Amino acid sequence: MIEDFINAFKNFKSNKTRTFLSLLGVIIGVASVIVISSMGQSSTKQVEATFGTAGLDVVSISSGFMRRRRDSVTLVFDESFREELFDNISDIEKVWYKNNLSATLTYGETSSSISCAAVETGYLEMYNMELESGSFFNVTDNEEGSQKIILNHDTAESFFPSGDAVGKKIILVASKVSFSFEVIGVLKDQTTGMENSSAYIPRGFYSKKIKPNPSADTVMVQAVSAQKASELVTTVKNFCTEKTGTEYSVNVTSMQSMLDQMSEITGTMSMMLSAIAAISLLVGGIGIMNIMIVTVTERKQEIGIRKALGASPNDIRQQFLIESASITLLGGFFGIILGVIISLAVEYVQSQAFVISINACLISFVFSVLVGIFFGLNPASRAAKLDPVIALSGE
Repeated sequence: MIEDFINAFKNFKSNKTRTFLSLLGVIIGVASVIVISSMGQSSTKQVEATFGTAGLDVVSISSGFMRRRRDSVTLVFDESFREELFDNISDIEKVWYKNNLSATLTYGETSSSISCAAVETGYLEMYNMELESGSFFNVTDNEEGSQKIILNHDTAESFFPSGDAVGKKIILVASKVSFSFEVIGVLKDQTTGMENSSAYIPRGFYSKKIKPNPSADTVMVQAVSAQKASELVTTVKNFCTEKTGTEYSVNVTSMQSMLDQMSEITGTMSMMLSAIAAISLLVGGIGIMNIMIVTVTERKQEIGIRKALGASPNDIRQQFLIESASITLLGGFFGIILGVIISLAVEYVQSQAFVISINACLISFVFSVLVGIFFGLNPASRAAKLDPVIALSGE
């Protein structure tokens, strides 16, 4: 068998142009599969990098927009709803309430409209937010409704470019009423999933000074793990539908389920495009079969001499099968190199991490070799069936 491999490569060397043309379809097919698969995985990684991994265990519940029936029940996100969630749904670690408000911040001559969130103690830590300076809200801040505020990185930079925001007094105007807040913290510039408010105040202050005894605008349900978050989305939807008698009475989303859907979509697209790219491998295989048929015709006398010297039909068949498989083996090898080079070039041009799919490299390589064997069967069988007398005569 080793001798057959050596002879195959010698034949390739003596017919360089023919060999190159035979390799071309395989190289393009393998490289295409690798690049497309890598692009799919890179897209998923890019989404994760854009939205961050914080909050993957969090499920968001907000009011739906569907028209309700007359006999349906309207959901109110109050304390009783929080208790019902704990009582009826498993895999819940904690339930957080949040209210959103549009506000205007003013410090000195600088003024800006912002999105502000009134949150409970521990909410920001749950999202794995980190502080650049200062501290988070404590239990007392929420219970007493302290006039304290935490700014995100961009907001703090626009109001306090020198970086000395903590301890400063800033004016917040909400519902046409002005309040003085002390800045107690500045968040680091980081991706935090679905949480992107400009500033945060204690929910206790919101319920005492802005809107007494409010129901929450958004309920954030923290699952026991990120893996349970996708399941929790379906469970919460079913619970709310049963409670209200109306489908789509709430919007339930999670970063984990969104990432799962994105991965599924990109995975499906990658498979479809890879299948299309694999067609070029089949086309290349047909080209190899044609070349091998020509090769068998040209080498009739060689086949006749080998048979006259005692080579069996299986020996002849094996020789040409190995030669056919060797072509696609070389094509697969160079296709992997080309695919990796193109992937690295895309990474350089787009200035983003490009994931090389090892599985795609292995699968496309093995598939290319199998293509060579499959399309080499017919020419190899023709060679094995040749009559040695006719073959020696060159007819």
